[in-house]
Amino acid sequence: MSDPAKVRRHAERIRELVASVVRSQIKDPRLGMITITDARITADLRDATVFYTVLGDATAQASTAAALESAKGLLRSTVGKALGLRHSPTLTFVLDDVQDQVKHIDDLLTAARNADAEVQRLAAQAKYAGEAQPYRLDEEDDAELDAEEPADAAEPRGGDQR
Repeated sequence: MSDPAKVRRHAERIRELVASVVRSQIKDPRLGMITITDARITADLRDATVFYTVLGDATAQASTAAALESAKGLLRSTVGKALGLRHSPTLTFVLDDVQDQVKHIDDLLTAARNADAEVQRLAAQAKYAGEAQPYRLDEEDDAELDAEEPADAAEPRGGDQR
């Protein structure tokens, strides 16, 4: 097992290296507007997953994925040489669908805001089904108890009865 800090350092270095090579060395016309967003590597430093986003539609994403797959050998050798590890990590490219998730979350938040506004609108028009205050208050209870209590009940019981 490797040190977690070392694993994080290698993952960050892999992200930087892949982004640099994609920007400067890969001249594939299928490669679209790509951004390398993250890289993760296993604890044994053998397998790395590189996350990327592509600006464009599904065809641009598919062509960029094909370009990355064809350039995988060049990227893996560059990463292996730069990291100086015994084994070059295998690279797996995963499309990072952050924009889709952000859009989905924004849609959910909008729906929640609309539902809250509808509840507020209905609450403003609501009327009580019964009385405004259905529960008895303490002052009323005390007044009713005083009125019902007989006068001789106030005298203490027990003790001397002469």
